[in-house]
Amino acid sequence: MALSIGLVGLPNVGKSTTFNALTKAQNAEVANYPFCTIKPNKAIVAVPDIRVDKLADMVGVPERIHATIEFVDIAGLVKGASQGEGLGNQFLGNVRDTAVLIHVVRCFDDPNVVHISAQPDPVEDIAIVNLELALADLEQLERKIEKLTRQIKGDRKVYGPLLEMAEALQEHLAAGRPIHSFSDQQNHAFLALNQELRFLTGKPVIYAANVDEDGLVTDNDYVRATRAVAAKDGAEFVKLCAQLEEAMIDMSDEERQEYFELSGISESGLAQIIRKSFHALGLINFFTKNENEVRAWEIRQGSTAPQAAGTIHTDFERGFIRAEVIPFDVFARYGGETAVKAAGAMRVEGKEYIVQDGDIILFRFNI
Repeated sequence: MALSIGLVGLPNVGKSTTFNALTKAQNAEVANYPFCTIKPNKAIVAVPDIRVDKLADMVGVPERIHATIEFVDIAGLVKGASQGEGLGNQFLGNVRDTAVLIHVVRCFDDPNVVHISAQPDPVEDIAIVNLELALADLEQLERKIEKLTRQIKGDRKVYGPLLEMAEALQEHLAAGRPIHSFSDQQNHAFLALNQELRFLTGKPVIYAANVDEDGLVTDNDYVRATRAVAAKDGAEFVKLCAQLEEAMIDMSDEERQEYFELSGISESGLAQIIRKSFHALGLINFFTKNENEVRAWEIRQGSTAPQAAGTIHTDFERGFIRAEVIPFDVFARYGGETAVKAAGAMRVEGKEYIVQDGDIILFRFNI
């Protein structure tokens, strides 16, 4: 799917370190100076889902293929980016191409790592990034309003609602409110403008508080401040130690889990970022299996059975007949497909069926 997650934030907050840990490879250069990342690094990352492994174990197949999403490590932002300062124009263009933002916030002290100010201030640091995103949206809207003002003279019926909506959004932003808090987002005019302009402040945000190892167990003042901003914005929040997670790249999954358990941490911060990013994109998983593999497929929540079939092959959607569905929990409870069928717990669904997260599906089709 052409959906990506952008890692954003000020310079030297740990975006590239987080990216390296996410991809489990040293793909992004890390250095102690601003704009170390100039061109966005991109990587396809597997979405952890324990159900894939459990299902593969139950049916006895060797291959386990997880769903994936794309992460993009984008150059750090500074004040004035909306006016072209630093790498502003390039940064904002890269942000516009993403669907969800991971806003990495520095929540640790280290005199050996340069910060843009004397010391981290999460509230101020977050505000700098959010202001530049809002100013960029305002600039786009101003240009669009100028264009619509000319176009409305030729066709008020078509361009009038767009102009009215653009002016409402301009007023909303000017009041210091991001696009994602705008109430009338199902309006056709809003949807049309958002599709064209891809508002930066309209994207879902997950705040990632990057801490040192001590900060993993106990929240410091920086983390509490970041958590408060996330709560105020109605955004997701994750705490992680990017440096530690990057250092654990070569460990096995079991070794990493053992370390986290010994440290009193229930789940890796990276795993939370991937999982929450996947959900923020509005995606769910369904599963297929054969004698060789179990595979997770990502689809939009609310997709019908034929649409889900089409993610495997367009012929499956075109010739769709029916879907034989076993929810994962049902499959696990009975221990296998034979027992599920014997209990009459397998469902046969038609074209109108809305696929649910965790469905195990066999598609029947004819072309």
